[in-house]
Amino acid sequence: MFKSIKTPIAIMLIVAVLVIVSMVTWATVTKLEQQHTKTVKNDLTTLARNLSDELTDVLGKSSNNAARVTHSEDTPALTTTAPELLALSPNLLSNIQPIMKRVSAYQNIVEARLYSTNKKLLHRQVATAGYNQGLSQNDDLVLLLESPSGTYRVGQHLIASRRILEDGVTYGYLMLINDINSTISQNRQAILWRILPLLVIALLITTFLGMLWLNRLLNPLTSLSRFTHQLSQSKDYTQRFETKAKGEVARLGQNFNMLLDTIEAELTINDEQNQTLLEQQQTMARLANYDSLTGLPNRQFVVDNLRLELARARRQSKDLALMFFDLDGFKGINDSLGHETGDLILIEVADRVANMLRESDLVARLGGDEFIIVPDRDVTDASLENLAHRVIGAFEEPFHFRGLALTVGVSIGIARASEANFELSQLMSNADLAMYRSKARGRGISTIFTNEMIETHKRKLLIANSIDNALINNEFVLFYQPKIASGGQVVGLEALMRWQHPEFGLLSPGEFIPVAEQSGKISALTRWVIEQVSSDLPLMQSVIPHKFRVAINLSAHDLRHTRLFDVIHTIFTEQQVNPEYIEFEVTESAYLENFISADKFFKRLSNMGCAIALDDFGTGYSSLSYLTQISIDTLKIDRQFVRDISTCHRSRLVTGSIIDLAKRLSLTVCAEGVEELNQWDYLLDHGCDHVQGYLFSKPVPLEKIALLPNHFAFHSTP
Repeated sequence: MFKSIKTPIAIMLIVAVLVIVSMVTWATVTKLEQQHTKTVKNDLTTLARNLSDELTDVLGKSSNNAARVTHSEDTPALTTTAPELLALSPNLLSNIQPIMKRVSAYQNIVEARLYSTNKKLLHRQVATAGYNQGLSQNDDLVLLLESPSGTYRVGQHLIASRRILEDGVTYGYLMLINDINSTISQNRQAILWRILPLLVIALLITTFLGMLWLNRLLNPLTSLSRFTHQLSQSKDYTQRFETKAKGEVARLGQNFNMLLDTIEAELTINDEQNQTLLEQQQTMARLANYDSLTGLPNRQFVVDNLRLELARARRQSKDLALMFFDLDGFKGINDSLGHETGDLILIEVADRVANMLRESDLVARLGGDEFIIVPDRDVTDASLENLAHRVIGAFEEPFHFRGLALTVGVSIGIARASEANFELSQLMSNADLAMYRSKARGRGISTIFTNEMIETHKRKLLIANSIDNALINNEFVLFYQPKIASGGQVVGLEALMRWQHPEFGLLSPGEFIPVAEQSGKISALTRWVIEQVSSDLPLMQSVIPHKFRVAINLSAHDLRHTRLFDVIHTIFTEQQVNPEYIEFEVTESAYLENFISADKFFKRLSNMGCAIALDDFGTGYSSLSYLTQISIDTLKIDRQFVRDISTCHRSRLVTGSIIDLAKRLSLTVCAEGVEELNQWDYLLDHGCDHVQGYLFSKPVPLEKIALLPNHFAFHSTP
């Protein structure tokens, strides 16, 4: 509202002076009025006393004469007193009027009244012409006659009431009425007209001097305000405020200059930091779009560019291809040789792939050991397969680091934008599916995406999402495959799951177990198997009269379940299972992947009475040093060695060596996948303890175990 602080202060100053002057004037006038009223009151009282004395002489003589006349006539019937006779005298007024007329000489006395002893008005003298207001002639003021003689304020009038008295005899009452209000009004006007010019002059002088003082006091502050405004416009923080003023404004200016010193210093620092931030921003932009390890474009860069390329390809009705690959065996190198060696391999991989591509092709690292290639031109099958073959060929030569020759392969998945409806997420998903199909086919190869892969993927998703309901609806069943001793009798059974799926029919564990492991539901299936085997065991014991063991398979995911032993112990306790009838099978890779925790777990099972079998021996780590440390009872020879016994000399040597090694370690040997009689003959000749395979029986449901022969006997044909 006010642009300057001077304006409100000036207004406040003027208002303050006006209030003070008004209060002084009011106090002065009030005091003068009080003094005037007191003076008038004293004068009125004196006049009333003087007139009363004169009237006493007149009324007293008239009263005495009247008394003598009455007495000389000897009228015995007249008993009234002299004062009473006075009120009846016709000549009294002629003596009173000259005295009463004297009040006209006094200013502001408007009326004089004379009352008889019985308070009847004898004479009324109006001193002011035309006066006819305010007071009643009789009733209102009669009450004052009863009060002691004195002067009283009644409304706008001063009234002096006095008893006319001599020697204790009352001859009447005198009342003088003064219009004090008119006097006061006249005096007030006169006083105001006299002092008002002086007050106006004093007000003007005070205001003028106050504004001069205010202007002098606030000029430095105005200068500071003007300086700050200029500073805000120029942004030149090297300027400083200069003033000759003293006091708070000077200190405020000094503080402001100190603030400018700080701002200038901070601006210098900020300029330096901005330059640093600019450099860092450029670095961050590079890091945001390029991989810090390999220098290749990263996922964000590829995603942003692919969106643009896909939109352009859709508009131009062209196709675009995407090659997705990762490194086979990289995790093993990383775990065994450390991340530093793994980083060196990733750098070399980036160099090899970038050097073999055209400049227009895009290669990027998505993260970990995953890479992506976006060919620029021809996307025909022949061109894509040729490019994939060259990429795979780039890794045929080993990587040489620190005296080691490390071989790393690649699995490539290829997808086209047209098959993904030019949607980025779908395109990358298709390439990913194709890459995993390459891994499933044996790795080191490339696969071009087909719609059948989506159906396979959807089938896996449906299987994963159906596991929980399948457990609730009892869709899983157990089949048992017998283990045969060298003498032909059944010495054990391996529990194998089957899933009677309502849509897909009977599913083998090879299809749904990997899905359950990937979806984290394998522990629920393992618990179901243990509970079901425990429930089926009494019936198997009634069918097989001699001692046997039922094998239950555990996965690497099960071994990570820290409460698995408690689950097994609880189930065995509730169903009264003798642990000596149970054998747990685990693959060599699963055991050694979590060696410390797995070894502790299997030792607890062994102490409880269960047997432990190491499955697929020879296909995993095959580190013989572990055999002296792990707690197992049985080595199981993988079916791939048994299958090739008849045709491959090396398979026969490996199988014989495994059997011999197990014997030396006092372990039981079991060979799986026996389908031909000559395979059994070879195993028997080399001392294999147990065998299982289709030669003896396929996995059968529980109710068909009773139909198995008590003794299996085969004879080789020459």
